[in-house]
Amino acid sequence: MSGKFHFAIDRGGTFTDIWCRLPNGSVRQMKLLSEDPKNYKDAPREGIRRIMEEFLGCSLPAEEKLSPSRIAWVRMGTTVATNALLERKGERMALLVTSGFKDLLYIGNQARPNIFDLKVQTPDTLYDRVVEVEERVVVHENVKLVSHSTGNAPRMDKTITGEKVEVWTELNRDRLRSDLQDVYNSGIRSIAVILLHSYMYDKHEVLVREIAEEIGFTQVSLSSVIMPMCRAVPRGHTACVDAYLTPSIKRYVDGFATGFEGGLENLNVMFMQSDGGLTGALRFSGAKAMLSGPAGGVVGYAATSNYEKTGTPVIGFDMGGTSTDVSRYAGSYEHVMESYTAGITVQAPQLDINTVAAGGGSRLFFRSGLFVVGPESAGAHPGPVCYRKGGHLTITDANLVLGRIVEEYFPAIFGETQDQPLDKSASVQAFQQLTDEINNFLSTQKDVEKKTLSIEEVAVGFLTVANETMCRPIRALTTGKGYDTSKHVLACFGGAGGQHACAIAKSLGMSQVVIHKYSGILSAYGMALADVVSEQQRPFNSSYLPENMPRILKEIEELKDVTHRELLAQGFSTQSIFYDIFLHLRYRGTDCALMCSAANQLSENSPPLEYQEFLDTFLLKYQTEFGFTIPGRDIIVDDIRVRSVGKYISRQEPDLPASQPGSQPIPEKIVKCYFDTLYQDTPIYLLTRLQPAHKISGPALIIDQNSTILVELGSEATMTSKGDLIIQVKSCKQVVIGTDLDAIQLSIFSHRFMSTAEQMGRVLQRTSISTNIKERLDFSCAVFGPEGGLVANAPHIPVHLGAMQETVQYQIRTLGDKIREGDVLLSNHPKAGGSHLPDLTVITPVFVPDSKKPVFFVASRGHHADIGGKTPGSMPPNSTTIYDEGAVFKSFKLVKGGIFQEQEVTDELNAPAQYPGCTGTRNLADNISDLRAQVAANQKGINLITSLISEYGLEVVQAYMTHIQNNAEVAVKDMLKEVAESAISSHGTSVLSAEEYMDDGSLIKLTVSLDKDEGTAVLDFSGTGYQVSGNCNAPRAVTLSAVIYSLRCMVGHDIPLNQGCLKPVTVNIPTGCMLDPSEEAAVVGGNVMTSQRVVDVIFKCFKVCAASQGCMNNITFGDGTLGYYETVAGGAGAGPCWHGRGGVHTHMTNTRITDPEIVERRYPVVVQSFHLRPGSGGCGTYNGGDGVQRQLLFCKPMILSVMTERRIFSPYGLEGGSEGKKGRNLLLRHDGVIINLGPKQSYPVQPGDVFHMETPGGGGWGPPGVSGHHGTPSLDHSLRSTSALSSGLGGGSLYTYQRLQESA
Repeated sequence: MSGKFHFAIDRGGTFTDIWCRLPNGSVRQMKLLSEDPKNYKDAPREGIRRIMEEFLGCSLPAEEKLSPSRIAWVRMGTTVATNALLERKGERMALLVTSGFKDLLYIGNQARPNIFDLKVQTPDTLYDRVVEVEERVVVHENVKLVSHSTGNAPRMDKTITGEKVEVWTELNRDRLRSDLQDVYNSGIRSIAVILLHSYMYDKHEVLVREIAEEIGFTQVSLSSVIMPMCRAVPRGHTACVDAYLTPSIKRYVDGFATGFEGGLENLNVMFMQSDGGLTGALRFSGAKAMLSGPAGGVVGYAATSNYEKTGTPVIGFDMGGTSTDVSRYAGSYEHVMESYTAGITVQAPQLDINTVAAGGGSRLFFRSGLFVVGPESAGAHPGPVCYRKGGHLTITDANLVLGRIVEEYFPAIFGETQDQPLDKSASVQAFQQLTDEINNFLSTQKDVEKKTLSIEEVAVGFLTVANETMCRPIRALTTGKGYDTSKHVLACFGGAGGQHACAIAKSLGMSQVVIHKYSGILSAYGMALADVVSEQQRPFNSSYLPENMPRILKEIEELKDVTHRELLAQGFSTQSIFYDIFLHLRYRGTDCALMCSAANQLSENSPPLEYQEFLDTFLLKYQTEFGFTIPGRDIIVDDIRVRSVGKYISRQEPDLPASQPGSQPIPEKIVKCYFDTLYQDTPIYLLTRLQPAHKISGPALIIDQNSTILVELGSEATMTSKGDLIIQVKSCKQVVIGTDLDAIQLSIFSHRFMSTAEQMGRVLQRTSISTNIKERLDFSCAVFGPEGGLVANAPHIPVHLGAMQETVQYQIRTLGDKIREGDVLLSNHPKAGGSHLPDLTVITPVFVPDSKKPVFFVASRGHHADIGGKTPGSMPPNSTTIYDEGAVFKSFKLVKGGIFQEQEVTDELNAPAQYPGCTGTRNLADNISDLRAQVAANQKGINLITSLISEYGLEVVQAYMTHIQNNAEVAVKDMLKEVAESAISSHGTSVLSAEEYMDDGSLIKLTVSLDKDEGTAVLDFSGTGYQVSGNCNAPRAVTLSAVIYSLRCMVGHDIPLNQGCLKPVTVNIPTGCMLDPSEEAAVVGGNVMTSQRVVDVIFKCFKVCAASQGCMNNITFGDGTLGYYETVAGGAGAGPCWHGRGGVHTHMTNTRITDPEIVERRYPVVVQSFHLRPGSGGCGTYNGGDGVQRQLLFCKPMILSVMTERRIFSPYGLEGGSEGKKGRNLLLRHDGVIINLGPKQSYPVQPGDVFHMETPGGGGWGPPGVSGHHGTPSLDHSLRSTSALSSGLGGGSLYTYQRLQESA
């Protein structure tokens, strides 16, 4: 070690943590406020100055530049990029995109972030201006049959993957130069470029860069350079992030460097990237900086957790003030290639760090009988109540009230003079107010175990709920991917994590917690241990076959050479450079690509890579994550990635002096801490005074300068020779819980039931085989009581909400005692609670020993891509009976006595062939595989429920099932009381009514009678039109789903979605109307269109918001060899305090649209344009959102089918707002004839024909040109509190999974 300073710095949003190896080999830690403009300009530079001044013993004035001669290196992670993105304070920039796609990134995947948020709050786009670039390139393979419109053969060219493209439109340089000059003259100096298919054909983007740099743009981010991967939307977002953030990062780096003599010339500064590797300051860019700080923590615990010795995988648990980061390490870093941060999809290699919105600053609420933690945070300002800033009650306050944070050991930096300690009395007072509120509620409830709770019991309750909230993503990260949670070590770090580590480990069945001695600044320390990384990636798009291996190896060598030269330039020798080689592999016909590495990290002298290495890795990863492989299926190499690592020789932490034999740790003092039901004497130890081999039995508090560690009762902490703590967590005796309501346990059971449904979903996704279920995640899993009442449902797919309850209850009524252990039921019939036939519901009863009847039911509903019928996809637009739509099951025993009835179900799936014009299922193998997966998912649910019963007893579990349903009932009743009072105040009556017409003239009529005293409502659909001859009949279950969805939106905050939601509501649907049709009625359009119109009528009745597009805009096309289905976005309705969002799916659907590059690669079509339809939203005080225009050019003869609504009747406005514009469907034939297809049609198309769809806009709210606030006051408040951005998860694979589920 040279006699110089080594600095590792984590510049966070609130604090800057510094780890420094001093010239004498000792270590100095420091923590500073990241922003303190009165005292310094830059926290990292100030920390360096203070440490050097302190060690050298000479004055280093803050205003003078520091000499870098005594500094070996500075390694830094920073939230500068993330904060700029969150606060939208990056560089002004413009987006350049292929003509016809100006709104491509605004529309994105068209799914809304929060399905219950009627305002559809989404972050602003990053760009100020859009320039449409006149150019177009298409993939040659799929457009061979189309004649170019000019009659001239287009220019052919080769791509970097070896494929051919056709250049249909050459880049118009003159127009581009003129447009860019206008942008430059407006003051913008940064641009992002996203041209379709540029990931494999970059020539047009390169020309754009040349012209832009000639004009004078200083930042040009090409999507083909930033991340050359297929899919235009995430690649475009990533280029925008780079253009938006890189100038800010450069300014920060330059500003930091100005504090040193000679700037960066003589200062070795490296920055941590999102992938866990360091890079030089000049190479640090926006797209790779999103996880700069958290990545250091992962590197820190990975390098210090002793995995190489123990082989035990580790869960990283980094709990801070606002949120908690969860990750996993098992010998190698787990990366994701795409994540979602601050409303933007970033496509770049990143560590799989998953954020749950529960941290020390998470706010505490009591809502309708439920203890709720977060996701809202008090932040640093105003912060918790105890911060003396008039803040909010938080987890930190709970720990303080219980004695688990001790004021005298916490920095005294509060109050106006910033020298006051934490204000415990204020926390106690705030908790007293909340406790009084809770006790007042409990006094009105029946069957409550304790009518009065103490302040301490309330505080413990909130901590218990917070711990369970943090356990759920850890279960998903382990169990959800095929790993046993209990066989992991919990590595805890971050300022707040030590107070919760034992409880978290205990809940997850883990036996050991590791807390590094630098746990309070582990992200900074991780940067000291990190390696320098250089990455290169290139698309390949060919089959993984032995004969292609020479070409793959050639590409790898080229990429290795580029990264090798980069690391040599940074001072590494060839001997210290190692290579991780990855192939992005997937089965043909799937979208689920896995990044697969060679078996070992390579050096320059390693033997050549073998074909079998990557194949074995892929098959093992696929088997582990999904539970099966697909023998005989072609494997595709999407991309080749080389990650070259320049390794430093890290200095090991020295052993501490051994403790004297028999020595015992001496407590600093004894304090009172509250555990379970009473205060207990709890010794306090200082970490710095403990010695190796010292053991501390719980309860105890161990305090260092940056955190407090709670050793719970029954656990034991031991200090290692390095000064780290290992806590052995021992299970305490289970607290006996009665059947009477305990408000705290109510919240815990709510989490446990929901976690059961979520884990069932993870098993279904892992073990299914079809694209619809495995990749689009179009499924729901649920838990039901013995009478079939819904207890918990996940995920929240709107059209599935509550619908499965009808299915389970039908089976109970129909089969009764014939339901036996070992049976599994299959159903999809509308009269049996089905939605439409492709949604197959698999139901399994749960028995316990000595029970003659099921004690619970579990069920999974999955959308099967095809189950026979008239058309591929089983969604014919012209169906007139249910038998046109595919195979029908009412009460079919899929499993009898534990035996899967494969032949019988095969016969039923092929049965539609007996009807004229119909066939049996077109994909039997996928049907059978997915049904088996649904059975497996249900079995997981059974295991979890029986485990819960073993833990608490059947009576208790069933009692809390009822309590949770009652809690949802209370929440809906509270909302209905407010609505009724508002209606009487505004209109003089509590009877509301509304009606709407379908495009075929059918009437949907609703009368709502509210009881303001009881909080109940009667929803009466009497007067609704008769069953129709087409397929817009909606099964009763679909109507009930629409009711539950609408009620949840109006409640305005999270509630358990179960049968309790409908208890205060009586729904009257006349038999024989289009909302409760006969057994043989066609229903496929009712599920995807009529459901939307039912929501329109409900919201019109309650005057919640103007109409949204009222349609899913269903498009299918195909022939005997292929089929494609998509739904297209439109405009959202405006409300009493918000404008409608344009280009988004609304209400009962939230499906993502396939990226245009994927569509054109896989299907014989060209997406000619996809953009907003300006002016289609209704005008008003608040305007409705715009619909979209989408054009598809067909390249071979096929059948086009459309099922749409709102082509005849416009979406309504409210309170004086105008209607949104209707949609329309046109076919622009290649011979010049234009045909209006109408709302619903099947039509043969030829090469050169273009389908032109205009989707409806949303209605406006309030008179145009009038400012003010209209509508139902009680709803305005609740809807304002709904935030699309306050999801329970953020970033990482779990958040991506959650968003994908909710957009199925």
